[in-house]
Amino acid sequence: MSSRTQQPIPGKVVAITGAARGIGKATARALIARGAKVAIGDVDIALATQTAQELGGGTIALLLDVTDRTSVDAFVEQTEEQLGPIDVFINNAGIMPTTWFLEEDEASIQRQFSINVMGPINGMRSVIPRMLERGRGHVINVASSAGKFPVPGIATYCGTKHAVVGITGAMRGELKDTPVDVSVVMPVIVRTELTDGVPDTRGVKALQPEDVADAIVEAIETRRYEVWCPKSTQAIYKTTAIMPMRLNDAIAKVTKGDRLMIDALGSPDRQKYLDRISTDTPAMLGSGKEE
Repeated sequence: MSSRTQQPIPGKVVAITGAARGIGKATARALIARGAKVAIGDVDIALATQTAQELGGGTIALLLDVTDRTSVDAFVEQTEEQLGPIDVFINNAGIMPTTWFLEEDEASIQRQFSINVMGPINGMRSVIPRMLERGRGHVINVASSAGKFPVPGIATYCGTKHAVVGITGAMRGELKDTPVDVSVVMPVIVRTELTDGVPDTRGVKALQPEDVADAIVEAIETRRYEVWCPKSTQAIYKTTAIMPMRLNDAIAKVTKGDRLMIDALGSPDRQKYLDRISTDTPAMLGSGKEE
């Protein structure tokens, strides 16, 4: 495993999935400002191209459907052909439908696992062998605090993010004696399209995409494995993990965390988001427009 000394960002080649907007775009902007060379992968190639032109710095936009391993392989290959060997690969694309679990249709469940879980799996299986061969690399998987905390109203989403946290942790163990690092990013609510219509919760302030981007930059520099956003969330998690379930339930009720996603179902902004992702094709849903 790489040392914990500060890792320089200037000159690094970074590939980001779902970076046409949201967290991915903010991360690309932060890294470009620090001298990285960035490839944006997105199925919405028109928007990705527009974003790359806006960000400048030699940023390239490439077509990418994270649910398709062939498309992911092509994204990796084209990035390395145009920018050089990938130093950092960021699995960012994801979607978050809000619904009662027993009312969720099968297509929604399958789409979430295809994008939120198979997307990072495809990315890791494509890029890590290359990193191992050349003796360096870092993969960052953008999960969610929902990968640690169960949230009513997004049961399937929680399941996908728990999967990402678990897979990343297992990969950390498998790669511990290699020069390749992995990190898992776990933000709370981030104000992107993915959380349109979702209200704030007491005690945890919603983040902006730039907040998560800054945390990802720090993870690249320090090779930190667990990236909590905000950092105080880790203390909350450790505290709640040792508390009786009844007390946790009481706290969730006071903070409205138990109703956060359910109450969002009546929001016009939320419904607009849900309508769009329910009518988009599976390929379009891999665009990362939400995160």
